[in-house]
Amino acid sequence: MISYKTFENQSISGYQFKTFQIPHGMFTRQGGSSKKPYSSLNLSYHVGDSAHSVRLNRRAVKKSLGVEFLVSAKQVHGSTIKSMANVIQDIEIAECDALITNQPGVGLLVQQADCQAILLYDPINIAIAAIHCGWRGSVQNIIQKTIGQMAKDFDSKPAQLIAGISPSLGPCCGEFIHFKQELPESMHHYQDTLNHFNFWDISANQLESAGLLKDSISIPDQCTVCNKDFFSYRRTVKRGQQVTGRNGSIIALPSV
Repeated sequence: MISYKTFENQSISGYQFKTFQIPHGMFTRQGGSSKKPYSSLNLSYHVGDSAHSVRLNRRAVKKSLGVEFLVSAKQVHGSTIKSMANVIQDIEIAECDALITNQPGVGLLVQQADCQAILLYDPINIAIAAIHCGWRGSVQNIIQKTIGQMAKDFDSKPAQLIAGISPSLGPCCGEFIHFKQELPESMHHYQDTLNHFNFWDISANQLESAGLLKDSISIPDQCTVCNKDFFSYRRTVKRGQQVTGRNGSIIALPSV
């Protein structure tokens, strides 16, 4: 339920959900301005890359989606949610892992290198959310908390929401050797093979438990460790390195 596409400038590529009819993209690492080891579409200011290169990369993805402003977060694997309104410039929020808005022309950016970006769209009340969700976010169920915040702020009904899980760590590479200490027992049955867990299914089930309809949830078939078009922290560490860039997933409401 996701499809590959080349965006407007013909150098940036990524994926889109077939169920979303609003501007969005889950971008690969290709087509940007950053040099090694961040080559080339790194969208994070916090991994050691040149700020100038990141600005150019962010400008390019905004243009490709027709987004006026970009809101991102300095993600901390927590469960803090920020509702954005009256955005008049690009901004990055400190210590936050989920963003929501109903403002047209504002792109919500998740930065990732194996973690999930979970994008939510309310086509009835016209609101969106972007969630950064690694295993710690899954344990804290940031998905349910974000859906609850959308209900509070925008009167969103879970059964009306459309959701998509981005390319991210797949069950093929989701090894958690210390899962008994890291994951609650309720998640242990998502173990596919020895010490390997299916976090795509965990997020899909958390979305359903929060009230979304199963047919409204898109699950990826792209693992960021396996697909070298994406930045991957796990793949980088296996090579004996520590530094890599961050992919970006963005959702926006069309500019009026």
